[in-house]
Amino acid sequence: MKIKKIIIVTLYFAGCTLSASAQETINLIPDTPSESPDYFCTWNIQGYVVNYKDSESTRYVMNEDYLFGNKKFHNWINCFPSIKEDLFFVMDDSWDIPQNVNSTSNPYLGSVEPDIQRFPSLKGDATERLTMLVKRVKEAGWKGLGGWVCAQKPENKQDIDEVSYWTEKLKIHHKAGFSYWKVDWGARARDRQWREMLSNLKKEYAPDLWIEHACENNFIEFSDVFRTYDVENITAQPVSIQRICDLLPYCALENTPGIINCEDEPYIAAGLGCAIGIMRHPFNGNLPDGTQDITFPPVGRDIKQRLDEVVRGVRWHRIANPFGVTGTGFAIDSIRLEDYWILQANETWNKSRKPGERVTASAPARVSRNLPLLEVSDSTSTDRPFILASRYPNGALAVASIGRALNHDYIVKKIGVKLPVSDIQVPIGVFGYFKELTLLLQKDIHINNYAIYAQDLAGNTAQNITKLVKISKNNVTIPGDVLSRIGLSAATSNDISDPGLVIRFLPL
Repeated sequence: MKIKKIIIVTLYFAGCTLSASAQETINLIPDTPSESPDYFCTWNIQGYVVNYKDSESTRYVMNEDYLFGNKKFHNWINCFPSIKEDLFFVMDDSWDIPQNVNSTSNPYLGSVEPDIQRFPSLKGDATERLTMLVKRVKEAGWKGLGGWVCAQKPENKQDIDEVSYWTEKLKIHHKAGFSYWKVDWGARARDRQWREMLSNLKKEYAPDLWIEHACENNFIEFSDVFRTYDVENITAQPVSIQRICDLLPYCALENTPGIINCEDEPYIAAGLGCAIGIMRHPFNGNLPDGTQDITFPPVGRDIKQRLDEVVRGVRWHRIANPFGVTGTGFAIDSIRLEDYWILQANETWNKSRKPGERVTASAPARVSRNLPLLEVSDSTSTDRPFILASRYPNGALAVASIGRALNHDYIVKKIGVKLPVSDIQVPIGVFGYFKELTLLLQKDIHINNYAIYAQDLAGNTAQNITKLVKISKNNVTIPGDVLSRIGLSAATSNDISDPGLVIRFLPL
């Protein structure tokens, strides 16, 4: 608890009780940075600055000039300034290979140390250079440094056995304070034995390092984090929801986090207890050459106009950490909703697509973790939203209403949703648009004993909404316009993110 001159109080969920009437200003979000393995990844910003010309060009710009420089399209290290302390900064392909060797088949992939051509300001051996880079990133305000890792050894290290090679690399990264390995494609990409070996070595030689795996769903069993992998943004939401559903039946091994990273879908992450891998970036508008951005086209959701939702999703993790798969405790609707997108030119990075194509993707209408499927007011219309909900291990609740990609539009339909609340003291995260949200309490509430506060997760001040809600015995109904107004009250000018807020019942 933190008390400032004007009596500003930050409420920490763990064991905090506070008399609301004694406060002038209340902040429901902790000051302490999140412990979640959320990160910002540079791959799309790399592609943007080279107009997505090709993979070799995209790899070429991964260097210290672009990370720390002050020219146009430089200074990536200053992305997301309000939440840097909550995020790892993950350098994507190819921070660890020579500057001018950028083909997919090159002998240096898997070096996992800062290349001296790309980072000429770093001096000394591999440990010293890596330590300097970690220090520089942390001094810029980030929680830590991470990097893309090719799933193979370099060709010039084939005489060293796998265990010896990766043990040495893990020791170096541990000593340097490196935080995150995004282990992606490579010769060993789908080799379970190799990936599991890497995770087991990490537990012994670099216990503070997060290792993210991908490619085969069963790999989540031994993963700190498992990434749902690349998506086209025109249909990213149903694809991501379905991939999460495919992972929920797995059970992480003992002493293994088993967290799902659903990449750049912060509200899906909040609704289903996942980590966030941010791919969008603040370089807005067309590509530098004037053509349309094919990864983040200005259509549908227009994702690069939605940076506030990233802030809200990441700050929610200060309240409730993402949690791993256990093989139980989830509910998946048998009813599915299908999104479809009639493609126009330059609206996807997928070169196999053609203008006029009907791109489709479907997912369950409702998904819950540690909760039953939520009751909704509309269970028949084809344009209704996906409804996601979770009870987190610390008791916090989250509900998310996810819009739809239909024809060539992003449709946000407001429906009523009912959320069971077993403990009135827990924080409740609400993401997206609703007609109304009804909280189903276990017993009748005496409103004279509580004040109900709500706060935009992008802001620092809660508002008392007690008089704006309808209370009937054990039901507390919050109108959708109240949720939207509060959930967008700290919005950045011209940002079009959906609302995101936290609600608390505070005893008087």
